[in-house]
Amino acid sequence: MTTTPRWDGSAVLSWLPAVVMAVVAVVDLTAGPGVGFLPLVSLGPAFAGLIGTWRRTAFIGAVALLLCFGLGLYDGLFDGRRGYTAMASVGGVTAAGVVAAVTRQRREAELASVRSIAEAAQRVLLRPVPRRAGPLRVAVSYTSAVAEARIGGDLYEVVVAPQGVRVLIGDVQGKGLAAVETAAVVLGAFREAAHEEPDLVELVARLERSVARELQGEKFVTALVAEVRPEEETVVMVNCGHPAPMLISRDGTIEFPEPPSYALPLGLGIHDGQPPQSHHVGFSPGEQLLLYTDGVTEARDGEGRFYPLKDRASLLRDDDAQVALEELRGDVVRHAAGPLHDDAAMLLLRYHRDEMPAGVGVSADAIERDHG
Repeated sequence: MTTTPRWDGSAVLSWLPAVVMAVVAVVDLTAGPGVGFLPLVSLGPAFAGLIGTWRRTAFIGAVALLLCFGLGLYDGLFDGRRGYTAMASVGGVTAAGVVAAVTRQRREAELASVRSIAEAAQRVLLRPVPRRAGPLRVAVSYTSAVAEARIGGDLYEVVVAPQGVRVLIGDVQGKGLAAVETAAVVLGAFREAAHEEPDLVELVARLERSVARELQGEKFVTALVAEVRPEEETVVMVNCGHPAPMLISRDGTIEFPEPPSYALPLGLGIHDGQPPQSHHVGFSPGEQLLLYTDGVTEARDGEGRFYPLKDRASLLRDDDAQVALEELRGDVVRHAAGPLHDDAAMLLLRYHRDEMPAGVGVSADAIERDHG
């Protein structure tokens, strides 16, 4: 695969101070002392302070002072105040550039530290999911609406429990660090309850209690909790105000199985609403189930049109589930023609016809976790 060379702006900017000083010197020599270009030599250390280290800025400042002194002698400016004023101007700008470079380097170091912490938080919060669990192949995708961020208010998890493969996808109200904190609460509760609660409805009720206790009614989380039962070729779902998943059958038929009634989002259980109810959907070998957040379907193009997920289901045709999902993700980003306005998470489940002994569920030996 070939790549197109990209313009390296940093290399050009690194040469900018020298180019500016050279241009000023040439113009000063050509136009003579009467024009008064000499103080513009200070642009060299000024630009250096914006893009270089403080040592490089000091070095360029020293070169600028020597250049200013030499041109001042050539122009005969030290017979009056103009030469000394130009030297003072270059020296002052150099000092300011050094201070600016030191401040910027400290901030860059702090930002690098914060990013490394964010990387660690991502690995803990959105840890790698199993890419293979018995007959299931799993792929995930996450696109944050915050520039250069990798985590946000959307969440997902896959847990292999005795009852089957249990899956969670959710969307926290709001953005930023508060949303990340809420997502951590939900994921922590789900990872614990998924192994302990035998019934999916009770699992969701436990999530509701955890969220309500931590958030105290200030925020809510739409969520879809599913349990894939390979032996029964079915998936059980509890939908708490979340978009219905997309089910793609072997013949290409597309459905969005909705529950008979939606439960309130997690965190709003203090209000009188419909209690959680589970519903069963057939899920057979050769079929795909895509769980997603509304950041996918609400991505708009330049004319304000929503992303047509159903029409783009054919993109999920690659034999590798992760490659197929990345193809769909790329199409969503292209549709938006710019940064997404909301986080977008997707989780793809593929049912492969693996040989499994009758009556045997998903074992630890059948789990392959993606450590990438």
